[in-house]
Amino acid sequence: MEATFIKTLISVAFAVGVGATAHAADAPIRPQANQTNQGKAMNKPTYVHDYKAISEVLNKYIEGCKQAKSSIMKSAFSPQATMYSVGPDGKMTGGAIPILFEGIDKDFRPSPDATAAITRIEIVGTAASARIDANDMSGISFTDFFHLLKVDGQWTVVSKIFQAHVAP
Repeated sequence: MEATFIKTLISVAFAVGVGATAHAADAPIRPQANQTNQGKAMNKPTYVHDYKAISEVLNKYIEGCKQAKSSIMKSAFSPQATMYSVGPDGKMTGGAIPILFEGIDKDFRPSPDATAAITRIEIVGTAASARIDANDMSGISFTDFFHLLKVDGQWTVVSKIFQAHVAP
């Protein structure tokens, strides 16, 4: 019985290993920028420029929160953007992005010492997602998740969801 169990375990391990190898072999090869192919330079697009552009967009949002001025962040958002979260009652709340701007202008106070970090940006073509963690923005700490699209060559936030935390 023990020998049968060990044979089964080895068979499963082998099958998983072969499957992983097959998957890796099927995965697309991503040439690095300036890699050569038969003496010709291959310039595959990288997302470095897009990463920087998205960071600039998100930094407008961060700065608008820190200064409690929605006018600083408005250009970061599409006019069709939305914002949602789950309220203390467990129900979804939010809607069109002007809700954010009104909240920043009416309920936030300047927080020059607040800290925030863009902790993740993922880009595929003209779509991207990003995460910002912020501490003590007007007495609130939160995690924001953004979806962005590159429209007419410019990155814009099309949706924001967030989770508020107790400020440290």
